[in-house]
Amino acid sequence: MLKSSNNIVSAGSSLLLEVVDLHLKFGGIWALRGVSFSVSKGDLLSIIGPNGAGKTSLLNVISGFYKPNKGKVFFKGRDITKLPPFKRAELGISRTFQRVELYRDMTVLDNVISGLIPKVKYLKKRFSTVKTALWTKEVREEEVNARYLAEKVLDYLDISQFRHRIVKTLPYGIQKKVELARALVMDPEILLLDEPMGGLNFEEKEDMARYIVSINEELGKTIVLIEHDLAAVMDLSERVIVMDYGRIIAEGTPEEVANDPKVIAAYMGEKTGSTR
Repeated sequence: MLKSSNNIVSAGSSLLLEVVDLHLKFGGIWALRGVSFSVSKGDLLSIIGPNGAGKTSLLNVISGFYKPNKGKVFFKGRDITKLPPFKRAELGISRTFQRVELYRDMTVLDNVISGLIPKVKYLKKRFSTVKTALWTKEVREEEVNARYLAEKVLDYLDISQFRHRIVKTLPYGIQKKVELARALVMDPEILLLDEPMGGLNFEEKEDMARYIVSINEELGKTIVLIEHDLAAVMDLSERVIVMDYGRIIAEGTPEEVANDPKVIAAYMGEKTGSTR
């Protein structure tokens, strides 16, 4: 079993991530309008909402791919709003993407190792060209360590049998797990998962859900999950945020948000005064 370097911390005991009054505009369209919430260590928080609600835009701001027009992102009390994505990854923020973003012509093992770039020296080209060319002991040790960490994650997600397969030859469900492995291999403090069950069949969704719970409960990883499968969200989550038209319209337990009139209206396609 893969072991985490972090002890499991009960939700609410320590603030990990905080977004404050985020606004994001594309042309004349506001993707985010005053979004604020916090995530504590050990949380499994789901963010749901209709298509176009701003969910992926929010994850892109948190991970550094988008810069907000207004607002701040804090990680462990530090303002990271202006940091690029790779710096946020170094701090311990890792993510998957709505559409699988893997190196399709590389092997599964090499894809997972690429997730270690923020942590492994030889992948970051910190070694000199001479050292790398001569394959010094230091470089060899770094590669051995990287492969060891990648193999552990592949074993944990039960996809080690695919380690030498080229990614583009694999079924979509396996590719989704490879992307999860790449996000997990760097031992992040928080995982941002953008529709990890999107495009999967029923059995694959159940399998993915099982791993998400295991990563949260056994490895103690904090998770922010975007997902369209409401049944899965209600089963997995401790807390749910609902977005519509770039705003948070509800927040609470799965039961609370499921019965919120604003949430029902948003999913039924009705307009409410709180979403405009």
